[in-house]
Amino acid sequence: MRVLIVEDEKGLAAEIKEFLVKEEFNCDLALTGKEASDLIAINPYDFILLDIGLPDYNGLDLIKEAKRSNSEAYFIVITARGELEDKIKGFDLGADDYLAKPFSLLELLSRIQAITRRKFGHQSSIIQFGNFALDTIKKHLEFDNKAIDLTKKEYKLLSYLVLNKNRVLDRLQLTEHIWGEFYEDDYDSNYIDVHIKNIRKKLSEFDETNWIKTVRGIGYKFEIE
Repeated sequence: MRVLIVEDEKGLAAEIKEFLVKEEFNCDLALTGKEASDLIAINPYDFILLDIGLPDYNGLDLIKEAKRSNSEAYFIVITARGELEDKIKGFDLGADDYLAKPFSLLELLSRIQAITRRKFGHQSSIIQFGNFALDTIKKHLEFDNKAIDLTKKEYKLLSYLVLNKNRVLDRLQLTEHIWGEFYEDDYDSNYIDVHIKNIRKKLSEFDETNWIKTVRGIGYKFEIE
């Protein structure tokens, strides 16, 4: 998952980023509204963590702006303000959750995970397909309670495909959401295809179903009935 952290308190911003990176999120950081606006204009994000009280920007205006270019992004408003009016304005503009400072980083993670489950229509952190079970909290895959050895990148790629089941994802989308950045020099490389090949091989050792379909000329789709 790709996350944009918009927070002008440098210490807190760095703390949030360090925590989320350890949890395998790809994070960009903006200390001002202008920086956030520039990043939102060019990058797709799964989550935007947004402080309303920015020195150069009304954080609520950033939600409006981001909704135009990042229509699929989810917003968690992080602020020292506790007034009901601010919360209502934020929710009216499309914020998905609200955290008042100070807050626990574990609570932030829990909110992100809960929103992710709602976003992709899952009631549980464990996603079943066939006899496989993908645990999105523990970040591992099992088949009939037997753990399957995936590398970190293989897990991130597989879980993103599974969460977006029955949706075609192109290689650029996969690169940006899994690795966080896209470099022009990598566009013609086959590293996405290599990871897909390795994942398919590991799944096929337990189940011969072709879960990951190749969409020629575009990318891949994880197909579940």
